[in-house]
Amino acid sequence: MRILVTGGAGFIGSAVVRQLMKDDEHQVLILDALTYAGNLDSVPGYESHARTNFAQVDLRDAGATHAAVSGFAPDIIMHLAAESHVDRSIDGPQAFLETNVMGTFNLLQAAREHFEQLDEAGKARFRFHHVSTDEVYGDLDDTEALFTESTAYAPSSPYSASKAASDHLVRAWGRTYGLPVVVTNCSNNYGPYHFPEKLIPHMILNALAGKPLPVYGDGAQVRDWLYVEDHARALIQVATEGAVGETYNIGGHNEVKNLDIVRSVCAILEELAPEKPAGVNRYEELITFVKDRPGHDRRYAIDASKIQRELGWEPRETIETGLRKTVQWYLDNRAWWERVLSGEYQLTRLGEG
Repeated sequence: MRILVTGGAGFIGSAVVRQLMKDDEHQVLILDALTYAGNLDSVPGYESHARTNFAQVDLRDAGATHAAVSGFAPDIIMHLAAESHVDRSIDGPQAFLETNVMGTFNLLQAAREHFEQLDEAGKARFRFHHVSTDEVYGDLDDTEALFTESTAYAPSSPYSASKAASDHLVRAWGRTYGLPVVVTNCSNNYGPYHFPEKLIPHMILNALAGKPLPVYGDGAQVRDWLYVEDHARALIQVATEGAVGETYNIGGHNEVKNLDIVRSVCAILEELAPEKPAGVNRYEELITFVKDRPGHDRRYAIDASKIQRELGWEPRETIETGLRKTVQWYLDNRAWWERVLSGEYQLTRLGEG
């Protein structure tokens, strides 16, 4: 099939593209605006891959979006492009509305026009797969409750509100215009090529530099952690096998407090990187509690039984195995994250260096 992946140079999108390139069964177009979190270094070898191409397109540009979709003529659109950092959404919500809401609208319009021009076989094959988050559901007070596909939306942050809006748009285009849509909502991802502003890579890199490990509030916020390679497998399976109009929740079955994640990172580093920065006796002593962020949800937890029951997917990694792989990857791939921290990746990607 011909698969267009928006946000294909981002964290989750690049994991999807890497798996599609490895399988080598599909023609892939990476569509990415290459904002700060887009990094083509995360898709090594795409330039020489015979079935993979890249186009720098900002979904906020309706004309460029339309041209990319019509020019590539995809069988499947996997829509992962989004502003996704909660702290950034609190400081600057406008960009989240522009990208996550209007960008999705522009893509839906382009997809709809493309779909309506297909023959019957093409229409039967076409899918618009929208990738969302469990944060649209708000948080869970009950320690036993889980988010299901029918949980009511109650977003807490500008980020989650913008994603909730885009979810509603996708479902509306499915119902009103007959666009064959499928939606997935995932739990917290982690793993290789994760941008350093996110919790786990931020803690790894700060620890290696001997810097404080800032933990919001008391660190008791609970998240369900999903290894990104497991998520990528699930997304490809939903895009190619999922039922039209359905929603699938994707989780890692790994509920852990943020503070315990940080402590686990420290423990793994004690073993894998025992040579510490000057003045540091134990990595855990770098943990520093800071003022909690506004509207911070206390607990997310996914019920992923539907995708397991209907599509046979389940995660391969536990938090213990996945976290160890993640820490080891950052230790082994210093060049990747040093280019990110220095900003060099931005110059190279734009042809300026």
